[in-house]
Amino acid sequence: MAELVKDVKAIEDEEEEFIDESLAERLWGLTEMFPESVRNACSMATDLSWATTKASLKFGRSAIWVLASSVTILVLPVLCEKERAAMQEQQLQQQRQILLGANTAVSGQSGMNMPPLPNLTAAPPTV
Repeated sequence: MAELVKDVKAIEDEEEEFIDESLAERLWGLTEMFPESVRNACSMATDLSWATTKASLKFGRSAIWVLASSVTILVLPVLCEKERAAMQEQQLQQQRQILLGANTAVSGQSGMNMPPLPNLTAAPPTV
């Protein structure tokens, strides 16, 4: 009887042992439960999505390069020139303010807009 108990325990111990396998091996084993047509369709869908992703990334990288270089060549010089013109205008405003006073610089008037002097070279009236 003791021998029978030992045999039962040995059988139970063997059933409790787990087979050491990796996740990839388990997934590969699960593929056998699907028909070949389903496996081929999944493989084609995976390949197509991978190729589409690679093509999209390549196109996106090229598009970003074209956009960045176009902005650098076309837009950046215009912005720099606009900023330079604004700085020049600001310097002129400061010079007007220093030379002519705060009110003249703000109103945009220069000292040249004074009323004309009377004509002194005209002939004197005859009596």
